[in-house]
Amino acid sequence: MDIIDFLLRQGGAARTGQLTKAGFGRAALDRAVAGGQVVRASHGVYSLPAGSSLRDALTHGGLLTCASAAPIYNLWVLTESCALHLCRSHPVATSRIVEHGRPKHPRHRWLPVAGLADVLLHSLRCLPELESLVMVQSAVGRRDIELEFLYARLQGRRNGRARAVLDLVIPRADSVLEVLANTHFRRAGLRLRRHVFIPGVGEVDFLIEECLVVETDGSTHFEPQAVKRDQRRNNRSVLGGYLVLRYYYADVVYSPDEMVAEVLAVLELRRNGKFDAS
Repeated sequence: MDIIDFLLRQGGAARTGQLTKAGFGRAALDRAVAGGQVVRASHGVYSLPAGSSLRDALTHGGLLTCASAAPIYNLWVLTESCALHLCRSHPVATSRIVEHGRPKHPRHRWLPVAGLADVLLHSLRCLPELESLVMVQSAVGRRDIELEFLYARLQGRRNGRARAVLDLVIPRADSVLEVLANTHFRRAGLRLRRHVFIPGVGEVDFLIEECLVVETDGSTHFEPQAVKRDQRRNNRSVLGGYLVLRYYYADVVYSPDEMVAEVLAVLELRRNGKFDAS
């Protein structure tokens, strides 16, 4: 294994001690730096030329956590964090760094990253509601962590907001859009069922008030074959007596009020007989 392969396995950066233990001595490091394969990011830290949050964590002497650790654990996110979220034993006021104190659970086995439990708990106390919700939903949905475990560590009045986010987690969400749409629909007082099987159609994302099918479509639904499949599903849903609405990422994430307003408007039209054959 050469030094580049080793650094790739370490997420792009490593301390001198790690490199020495792996068999890369001072001469090898100096040659790699001179050849432009590796950069000396800071005292005792070497990395690949392309910057990374892992390199920043080592440089600042901390562990990535909260939103900054989401990519390491393949957690859903709504936006990329501009700040660097770190756990540090001895925090120092630094611009662009959000401090989360010392970790309370086992850290990542080899990367400078807090453990999943700390990452999620920090997100629940730090991030806006929906941003932390999608991170927790993805981890709980994969059974990487138990919801009850998080509840147990968020007792007391000061954690009320975090527990309220946990209350929004659903047993199954196949995409970030589903968990967000579910939250918006529930808050609008809509009666709904998720992942309902309709004969001739298949499983639909939401069945609202037992008459309106709502599908939330990600980027894969723009592929030509997917578009045709979805249109045929729409047709079969209508033939089965259902109304159908479809929403995409921009609708669910950036215009949820408009989405909910349209759903409510369609339901009102139905109650007023606008879709009756007579």
